Amino acid sequence: MTIRVYNTLTQNKEVFETVKPGRVGIYLCGPTVYKESHIGHMVGPVIFDTIKRYLNYNGYIVTWVVNITDVDDKLIQQQHERGIPMAQIADEMVIDYLNNLAGLGVDQIDIMPKATEHMQGIIDFNQSLIKKGFAYESDGDVLFDVAKDPNYGKLNNRSIDDQQGEGGGHAGKKRNPGDFALWKSAKPGEPAWDSPWGKGRPGWHIECSAMCKAILGETFDIHGGGLDLKFPHHENELAQSQCCHGKPMVKYWMHNGLLRKAASAGKIGGKGERAAEAADDGGKVSRSKGAGGLADDIARLGGERIRFFLLSTHYRSTVMFGEEPLAETAKSLEGFYRFFERFQKVTKQRYFNLPFAATRKEGDEIDTSVPLLKTLAEQRKNFLDKMDDDFNTGGAIAELFDMLRELNKFADQKNLDRFAATAPGPEVFADADVQTLVKGTRILRELTAILGVFKTVQPKRGGGGDGVAEKVMPLLIELRANARANKDFATGDLIRNKLAEAGITLEDKKGGPTEWRIGGA
Repeated sequence: MTIRVYNTLTQNKEVFETVKPGRVGIYLCGPTVYKESHIGHMVGPVIFDTIKRYLNYNGYIVTWVVNITDVDDKLIQQQHERGIPMAQIADEMVIDYLNNLAGLGVDQIDIMPKATEHMQGIIDFNQSLIKKGFAYESDGDVLFDVAKDPNYGKLNNRSIDDQQGEGGGHAGKKRNPGDFALWKSAKPGEPAWDSPWGKGRPGWHIECSAMCKAILGETFDIHGGGLDLKFPHHENELAQSQCCHGKPMVKYWMHNGLLRKAASAGKIGGKGERAAEAADDGGKVSRSKGAGGLADDIARLGGERIRFFLLSTHYRSTVMFGEEPLAETAKSLEGFYRFFERFQKVTKQRYFNLPFAATRKEGDEIDTSVPLLKTLAEQRKNFLDKMDDDFNTGGAIAELFDMLRELNKFADQKNLDRFAATAPGPEVFADADVQTLVKGTRILRELTAILGVFKTVQPKRGGGGDGVAEKVMPLLIELRANARANKDFATGDLIRNKLAEAGITLEDKKGGPTEWRIGGA
């Protein structure tokens, strides 16, 4: 087993070797909590939640840190606009963020530090940089002197002359245009902390460097974030940390691709989308298109569908977010849900309760003398090979579909559906083919657990909820059936498609009534 990771710094895939044998430290840049989180905020957490699962599966002990920026210009602006303390706004938005993480099955984060909890460490970090000659005080601000760092720009392969410095009120205080703020003097009415340079607050970049050092040490294994954070945020983090400590900050810089609207060139959230909104050119930010109101999308579409969608491409690729690709994901998931139901009817066991191998070593113990299990073992190896190659979840998911086809084919060939109407008993549990199906399905469960999908229960069919859907759906199903009987297939398809957009999937049963499902398929 050799895991290879693409390192943005070297622009090459490298063999994964940790700073401390058997242990991994991961830092992922988290949100600035000034407004509700949008789907773009979830790309990194879903990816690194899966990466941590895979590293654990391979025997590593992983500490994963996701920071919370709870002091920032945007938060201060919200404080003025809403007339409530910045801390209250941050607390509200943190709750929203945590709820959305839970909705997408992100539950592997170990530590979520807040910038305001590390103020003394930030001040100490700045003092160290000043003492070593890499930073200077200017009228209550502290600025990093990029000209003193001969390696500045190496993450983005830019020279100092190519860098774009921060504008605003700091420009007149700088020695060089590319110098950036480590500490900002307070303006009237702004939250502020005491420091050797007067009352103020930290710059954005120094927060992460200080928290990385405090929790993971001066050098750790993986620093992650969106591609849009490479410059200036990660470039500045790298510079200030390595100048302060005199050693590499991170072994592997990992950047995920951006999430874009399927019908727009701008990424979801951020400057590009705000500009599109101002121009009114079709790129307007709206809840339905993913930028904000993520809780509504999770409730409407199901967190499992969104998670599966985000993992269906390689993490370094651009992801096109929209109703059409999400509908395609729903169709893909439906095949798994149908198999889980079939499995339960045949074996009298629930997929979600199956025991499975928690480690790679344990999972290697497969009886390959049985043809089905031999085929699944080969597909499992292909899955793991894809994950070993820079955590290629998109390629790994393709192997899951192949496994699903093999399991269904086996059940067909052995006529295992004959047990569907049989009560649980010795004739079912002792049947060799049923036992083989169970063993094969446990392999599938082992791999889906790595991706963090199909962990609990499948979406429910008719029944439950607030009762509204249960009253309306029979009528819609009847209208669709009448339309199809009258060869009005356009109306029938319209009903199915509109329900799919609302997160409801219809399933036509041969010789039986049409069933429906909500909450993720």
